[in-house]
Amino acid sequence: MDRTSPDLVRLMDAHLALIATDVERWLALFADDAVVEFPYAPSLGSPSRLEGIQAIRAYFAPITTHFQGLTFTNVQRYPGVDSTTGWMEVRGTATLQPGNIPYAQDYVMRVQVRDGRIVHYREYWNPLAAPRGTFESFTREQA
Repeated sequence: MDRTSPDLVRLMDAHLALIATDVERWLALFADDAVVEFPYAPSLGSPSRLEGIQAIRAYFAPITTHFQGLTFTNVQRYPGVDSTTGWMEVRGTATLQPGNIPYAQDYVMRVQVRDGRIVHYREYWNPLAAPRGTFESFTREQA
């Protein structure tokens, strides 16, 4: 990733390391005006766009409770069109709660940074791999 800024590489690595283990430290990676998008989330009753750190916090606070043992493997990084944007492909596995449901998902993540913080994060995933009932209860908690 020779065109990629050191901030982008650092933030991509920190994102994968912290999202499932320490939401507050993970949130510190984001700018206050950051945007997080999940284009396929509406098919499961979840929002497709979160604007600002408070909305991102409200959505992600239950992550460690619902996605236990979330780990990412097979990480592939790709440069974007400029040094502030990059892409990742990863395999995520976890045990979903409630119900101890095995979960495996392939993700494509787009990360854009500004001044050492993530300003735009977009995550693509297969809604058919997500057990509907688990995500509906997760979404209700956020309301």
